[in-house]
Amino acid sequence: MKKKFEFKNVITVSMAHLIHDTYSAFLAPILPLLISKFGITVLMAGLLDIVRKIPALANPFIGLMADRMSVRYFVILAPAVTSVAMSLLGIAPSYIFIVILVFMAGIGSTIFHVPAPVMIKHVSHNQIGKGMSYYMLGGELARTLGPLIILGAISLWGLEGTYRLIPLGIIASIILYFRLRKIEISQDFKKKKEISARKTFNNLIPFFITIAGIMFFRAAMKSALTIYLPTYLTAKGSSIWVAGISLSILQFAGAGGTFLAGIISDKIGRKNSLLIISIANPILMFLFIYLHGIWTIPVLVVTGLFLFGSGPVILALVHDLDSEHMSFINGVYMTINFIFSSVMVLGVGYFADTIGLDFTYKICAWLALGSIPFVLTIKNKKGDFK
Repeated sequence: MKKKFEFKNVITVSMAHLIHDTYSAFLAPILPLLISKFGITVLMAGLLDIVRKIPALANPFIGLMADRMSVRYFVILAPAVTSVAMSLLGIAPSYIFIVILVFMAGIGSTIFHVPAPVMIKHVSHNQIGKGMSYYMLGGELARTLGPLIILGAISLWGLEGTYRLIPLGIIASIILYFRLRKIEISQDFKKKKEISARKTFNNLIPFFITIAGIMFFRAAMKSALTIYLPTYLTAKGSSIWVAGISLSILQFAGAGGTFLAGIISDKIGRKNSLLIISIANPILMFLFIYLHGIWTIPVLVVTGLFLFGSGPVILALVHDLDSEHMSFINGVYMTINFIFSSVMVLGVGYFADTIGLDFTYKICAWLALGSIPFVLTIKNKKGDFK
């Protein structure tokens, strides 16, 4: 008997994603201000995003813990941790303090993002793609709201006044406690026959190679168009507000792409969805590079639809797998994502300092084409890799 899609619980976890990632989205819009305040290079600024993701190396271990305990408390606590860290960036007295704060935010992100998709799978039942679309929509809307909120706070209170945003995150965690305390998934795994995590990982090595290839070749493009977009636009003469709004436009369009992509992939298959996205992404990035003025706005909108559309599709592909170690598998997936995205953030920052962002953007667009062969290796059937 098929269980119904638990809409209220899916929305609750998705709203948690929205609240948490709104604070995570503060970094990119204020990078130009931090570069100016501390006199750091673009590479050093990009390094902050890598430091923020270092705790993701513990994802598989967090996943193993999450498979055996009440994961909802990880999700409840995360917004408070991340809100405190990211809201204090404005009063940090030195670059070292910023590094410490973004690392703390990374811990909050890790304890949230490993178990949350597993909770979504649990309450989505046979409509995993749809559930992941709602979940990822929360994250992308957060990256739309985040730049506007932090820039608005800076306009009202200055860079040093952003600490006033802390209470919102703490209140959010309190609300989430009452909303999420009844969602429990660890019992599901305890009922199953125990298979070692090592054996599970070994069986899935070909799958992870495919996922890694897709993510590696698209990571440079995504880093360039998200982390470095405000820096790219301000270097070309745009104001900090225009740059921040442009990032919000991209992220808002990405929210639409995120919501639609997972649902569509339930109907046409994960492989077909990823193939369309992988072909469209580099074409749209080249259009963004060569078009100027008002034309960049519609290009950013369409780019956002496709750039972020792969997120829920890949996540649904991961959670199509039938395993008692889903939090562990999700942790491995997120670790792969961390490694390649971090390498590319560092690489884009390095080449931006040496050959300029314009030429670096072109290299990123060409690299994105490399994901297509890996997409073609996905099994061509509904419920890929089940």
